[in-house]
Amino acid sequence: MQVKEIMTKSPRTVTPETGLLEVVSLMCLYRYSGLPVMEDEKMVGFIAEKDVFHRMFPTLEDMMTDGLGAGDYSGMMDKYKDVVNLKVADLMATDVITVSPNNHILQAATTMVRHKFRRIPVAEGGVLQGMLSLGDVHKAIFQANIAGASKAVVIGV
Repeated sequence: MQVKEIMTKSPRTVTPETGLLEVVSLMCLYRYSGLPVMEDEKMVGFIAEKDVFHRMFPTLEDMMTDGLGAGDYSGMMDKYKDVVNLKVADLMATDVITVSPNNHILQAATTMVRHKFRRIPVAEGGVLQGMLSLGDVHKAIFQANIAGASKAVVIGV
């Protein structure tokens, strides 16, 4: 089974100039863990929830200066207000890893697991074709092996 058979074909995208407040709102409302960043029909980056959270944590330099003891978690939470006032360009990853629509779904899943991604852009020739999540892969494998079987599956008994 190929990626193009199960991917989301029209994924939500943002631009480098999109405000992070809009991005985190989309992430929270629609449970997106990451979004492709587009500029003039070209994918120029990817913004993920982890990018937002990493900005809230102290840097290694801060930890060396302030000590490695217990962090000021309330202070870190307060940084969120500052982070959401930034633009996507301030936090996005620009070295985007993608998979091909012609990859086998388990080949794509291997890439995702190796890089600790929950979702990955699907691109061909640098052009965004869609998005693939681990959930998409899991659902396809389930349908091919369990739901498609002639045996009835009873859930929650």
